Amino acid sequence: MFKTGKELRDAIRNGRFTGPTAGQAKGYVQANLAVLPKDWAYDFLLFAQRNPKPCPLLEVGETGSPFTPILAEGADIRTDIPRYFVYEKGVKTAEKTDISGLWSEDYVYFLLGCSFSFEQALLAEGLEIRHITENRNVPMYVTNIMCRDAGRFTATPMVVSMRPFSPDHAEKAAEITRYYPAVHGSPVHMGDPAAIGIKDISTPDFGDSVTLKEGEVPVFWACGVTPQMAAAVARPPVMITHAPGHMFVGDLHDSDFRI
Repeated sequence: MFKTGKELRDAIRNGRFTGPTAGQAKGYVQANLAVLPKDWAYDFLLFAQRNPKPCPLLEVGETGSPFTPILAEGADIRTDIPRYFVYEKGVKTAEKTDISGLWSEDYVYFLLGCSFSFEQALLAEGLEIRHITENRNVPMYVTNIMCRDAGRFTATPMVVSMRPFSPDHAEKAAEITRYYPAVHGSPVHMGDPAAIGIKDISTPDFGDSVTLKEGEVPVFWACGVTPQMAAAVARPPVMITHAPGHMFVGDLHDSDFRI
């Protein structure tokens, strides 16, 4: 278990860690990644601005620069994330653990808030995070909740992450997370998965399934994998993202994003 964001990033950069980041560097902010050519950057910026629940902006890079001045001083977007997905015209064409060879002076990166960043607050209040307990990636699902259109990013379904709780803990989780709007904030849905278009909760679209015990309520938060759905629809020439659950971990603390 890595204690700080820098320790974890160093391990990732050196190839010593390639897995999901939930539960790692507890208390440090985690972020989703999207990288696009400059020609597409404004449309994506507008998409994020219009859809702050799934795409809460934490940092936007300078054109051509892979280095992060805000969430972590001098971290490298090309090497400091455990696993990347590469999309070309909306189709995933590669998975990488290093994108240095793909980087272009034309690229702009976006770091978006991640729900892993509020998990420490839930744990501190005695709530179990099932995917951490079971050492699995968080389950994520494509829903029938549609994002607001922006430029060339249209008709995009929202992706959600799910954590199961007892009914009283579900209400408590909703109350705690509403104070973290920069990392998705309060849930978008609690209860019946079918109401948001999820046919089989035991088969997530991304991540791993987790145990849903009798009497527990599935609680769904907007998820930063949503831009990958946007890429599939808008089909930009290239878009590089984190692999679901494999996040950028910064040096700022989760508490810095509590309102």
